[in-house]
Amino acid sequence: MSIVTRRPTRQVTLGDDRVGYVKIGGDAPVAVQSMTSGYTYDIDKCVTEIQKLAAGGADVVRVAVPERKDTEALVEILKQVTVPIVADVHFHFQRALEAVEAGVHKIRLNPGNINDKAQVAKVIDACKERKLPIRIGVNEGSIIERRDKQKRLKELGGVFSDDKHGHMLAIMITKLEEYLDIFHERDFHDIVISAKSIDPNLVIKAYTEISKRFDYPLHLGVTHAGPKETGTIRSVVPLGHLLASGIGDTLRISYANDPIYEVEDGLELLYILGLRERKGAELIACPTCGRIQVDLFTLTQQVRKKLAEEIELPIKVAVMGCIVNGPGEAEGADVAIFAGDRRGIIYVQGKKVANVPEEEILEALLDECKKFQTRVRNGEVKLGEKVVEIAPPDPIGELGSGYDKIAAGQTQRITPLTVTRG
Repeated sequence: MSIVTRRPTRQVTLGDDRVGYVKIGGDAPVAVQSMTSGYTYDIDKCVTEIQKLAAGGADVVRVAVPERKDTEALVEILKQVTVPIVADVHFHFQRALEAVEAGVHKIRLNPGNINDKAQVAKVIDACKERKLPIRIGVNEGSIIERRDKQKRLKELGGVFSDDKHGHMLAIMITKLEEYLDIFHERDFHDIVISAKSIDPNLVIKAYTEISKRFDYPLHLGVTHAGPKETGTIRSVVPLGHLLASGIGDTLRISYANDPIYEVEDGLELLYILGLRERKGAELIACPTCGRIQVDLFTLTQQVRKKLAEEIELPIKVAVMGCIVNGPGEAEGADVAIFAGDRRGIIYVQGKKVANVPEEEILEALLDECKKFQTRVRNGEVKLGEKVVEIAPPDPIGELGSGYDKIAAGQTQRITPLTVTRG
């Protein structure tokens, strides 16, 4: 269970009877989003990518519609997918109207690029008629400082004058207020807000300030975060901070990479914060250490792959490389293995069930995981229910390494001191 107290917000709903409905905000779980990387007008490839993201756990998928041929393709795409679709509209309000007509489930507008009040009003009216939500996406890279001489901007500039990012925070909030005025005039409140930047510190500050001023659900993200190798840290640090503070109702982790990684990492972030119920096994493993006595890193990757393929329940699996910290760190796992001298001891909820050579570890561990999953499904055991404590094995005993050291004269067996009382 999560100890995070979520910020109360309004709630919006997107989807339809065929693809299902996703709620964002309110008491709904934090939703994970991603975006296709190919051209929307390439219908077959677009559908394939959307379905891959949906199968990976994406709750919502966004597609770009910069041209008329993209919105025309939406008609066929929407017939074939099984997840709510958001049309990303940047430069022309007409694309939003076409996407609505095609049957899309949500519109994303960029205030920096579509700012004509009459045009925005037409999009609002079209969405209101179809009961579609709209995300107002303010990005640092596209925001326009066209109100920097207005009174409100000056006031906000004063509020944030001591902040390194004060000027940009003032612009973002002013832009949102200005844009929201159009929506409020038309009594439209099915709104989601985002305020992204490449700077993680600005992301934290922007969403924190916005959460104080508006009760709309917030879409979290870091814009152009980079490749996965570096973008993971750039994204997870601010998003994790905000989510742990109760801020955020849906998120997209953005990588210059296959978007399936965005979904996987977004879900994992929510899992570890207790904001979503985990699906599939949870794997923990030792870090780099000179005590490791098996090929732990290869083994961990092999275990991860097999668990993803064959385990559906949120079983906690520990793969530990030595007998020093292994027993204690594996104690909370449902199924655990820790290695000695090219061997592994397997425990199921604290009870030792096997001692196998290194080459048999993967098969034996997976077999115990599958048997345990079956027992859970049959109601014989419960997840996270430890039976007995794991006692560290004698390093001179069943794992064998101690005997070799004694034989080589590297150590001595230490016997307990006998005290004679007179």
